[in-house]
Amino acid sequence: MIGQQQILFVSGIGTEVGKTIVSAILVEAFQADYWKPVQAGLEGVTDAENISVLAPHHGQVFEERFRLKTPMSPDASAARDNVKIKVKDFELPETKNHLIVEGAGGLLVPLNESETVIDLIQHLSIPVVLVSRHYLGSINHSLLSIEALKVRNIPIELLVFVGNHPETETSILQHSGIKKYIIIPEVKEMDSRFIMDQAKRINFL
Repeated sequence: MIGQQQILFVSGIGTEVGKTIVSAILVEAFQADYWKPVQAGLEGVTDAENISVLAPHHGQVFEERFRLKTPMSPDASAARDNVKIKVKDFELPETKNHLIVEGAGGLLVPLNESETVIDLIQHLSIPVVLVSRHYLGSINHSLLSIEALKVRNIPIELLVFVGNHPETETSILQHSGIKKYIIIPEVKEMDSRFIMDQAKRINFL
């Protein structure tokens, strides 16, 4: 199925779980385009800039719909910039290539007073790659995220575990019923070689 156009939304069970790394792996695997709808925080390297470096065979990196200065939740960062985010204002970039869309934080991160990232996913009507990373409470956060997606009938195309913790992974898989998953090792230094090596494993979507 890798020959068919893939449009996937990468979300996580929380922040700092490895969404950008997983996005880079998928971009490299599909030689896909990349889009970050909302970038909150512009100091240092942005997620889009990271993708350009980590995934050597990336396609087009589309400009963010909203570029917000402060590294906070999108609603709070937008308020500081005097910007109003509305889900209806988002449209997928036009492309015939594969497209990887990376969200901000977890599924219920607020975009404004009433809408969250999961509303954006539903609006875009694309399946999700959910990223989970082991920490105390990650089983609960993973299962809550999976349940939230199931309630809205949003397909979960792939579950990605960052790091290897068999007890946690087994519990999440047993309770969620998810069959399609991969495990990405944690490494101290991330580079394009690691991304390319992991991309070779993405051959069944």
